[in-house]
Amino acid sequence: MDVKDLGVVVTGGASGLGGATAAKLALLGAKVTIFDLNEELGASHAAAIGGLFCRVNVADEADVIAGFDAAEAAHGTTRVLVNCAGIAVAVKTVGRDGAHTLELFQKVININLGGTFNCIRIAAERMCAAGRLDGSEEGGVIINTASVAAYDGQIGQAAYSASKGGVVGMTLPIARDLARDGIRVNTIAPGLFQTPLFQGLPEDAVAALSKSVPNPARLGDPKEYGSLAAHIVENAYINGETIRLDGAIRMAPK
Repeated sequence: MDVKDLGVVVTGGASGLGGATAAKLALLGAKVTIFDLNEELGASHAAAIGGLFCRVNVADEADVIAGFDAAEAAHGTTRVLVNCAGIAVAVKTVGRDGAHTLELFQKVININLGGTFNCIRIAAERMCAAGRLDGSEEGGVIINTASVAAYDGQIGQAAYSASKGGVVGMTLPIARDLARDGIRVNTIAPGLFQTPLFQGLPEDAVAALSKSVPNPARLGDPKEYGSLAAHIVENAYINGETIRLDGAIRMAPK
């Protein structure tokens, strides 16, 4: 699919993986709408790439509907959705303070998995209603963000790994659900990337993490995630797939 002049929504698009993806797709001529809770960063980044910002909580149905309404009013039918919004926590099943709280576990699942599906279902309904693009076999593209933690969950990642494993698990059935309407669904499972999550770490900790990546021995650049997302959009035969983007890393227990 050629994204030039098409409506695109990137959740979590104010910074990090989502920010790089929004910038890449805008560079290719897409009309990008950023969904994020960070109004300052989101509005600034949207202005920089010539896009639109909407303050959206992806786990809230009314918020997401309002966001897609605004995106459609400005850019037409959303034909590409990239789900990058999410949170990460590190809490053991049983730690010094007792058992992992059910409330926190459910919060992570609700945002990372429920929020992803919430955006998928609402975007897909609109893509289906709009039909396939003129002269094309495609009706839309949906890209989700999982994590290598879906496969190599570390100590303290029960909630996070469960949420990302759910994203991986629903990719193929949703791709099959939407196949008759020409909508492709894929997921990227990134490894260690230079995102805001790592900004507070000491240099020696970042260096140690970088050395744990076989090749190339460094943290991933969010632009590399954006480039893969763009390729998935452009390559009409990639469907129902989860692609690890991780420099061949396999995470140790901790």
